[in-house]
Amino acid sequence: MYLSATKLLAFALALAPLQAQNPLGDLQPRPAGAKTTAVTYLFPEQVTVAADKPSAVDLHFKVGQGLHVNSHTPRTEDLIPTTLSLPETPGVHLAKTDFPPGTDYTFALSPNEKLSVYTGEFIVHTEFVASKGEHLVEAKLRYQACNSDTCMPPHTIPVAIDVIAK
Repeated sequence: MYLSATKLLAFALALAPLQAQNPLGDLQPRPAGAKTTAVTYLFPEQVTVAADKPSAVDLHFKVGQGLHVNSHTPRTEDLIPTTLSLPETPGVHLAKTDFPPGTDYTFALSPNEKLSVYTGEFIVHTEFVASKGEHLVEAKLRYQACNSDTCMPPHTIPVAIDVIAK
C-alpha cells in the first residue's frame, strides 16, 4: 500500500503534537496518546486576593514518577536549580517566593554524594500583589528533571493563574 504525499504529510502532522508532548524523549516509554511531563502544574487556576496587598498563594506541582528535579538550592553550583519567575505583568507582581527544602537523594554508585531534590508533589509558597481587577498571570517554572540514569535538558513550563484582586 502506498500513501500519497498529501496523506503522508497529514499523518506526520498528526503525530507531531504527540512527539512535542513528551519532553522526556526516549527515556520513558509511554502508551500512544498518553501525555507525559516531568513536572506538572496542578493548581490553583484562579485566586482571589486583596487588592494592593501582599497575598499568599500556594502553587502546587507534581514531579513525574521515577523522576526528580533539583531543588531551589542544589548542593553544587553546576546543578540547575528549580526557579519560578513572573514576567513583567501590568497590575501584578511577585512579592515573595519560598521554595520547600529539598530531600536528600543519593545514587547507588555514589552513596556519599547527596543531591537536594524534589520528588512527588511539592508546593511553592508565594505572595502576589495585584491592583484591583482581573489579571491573567503566566509565571514560569524552570527545572531540570532526571531519572536514576540520565538528566534531561532544562525545561520551563507555564504556570497560568487568573488573579482576581478585590
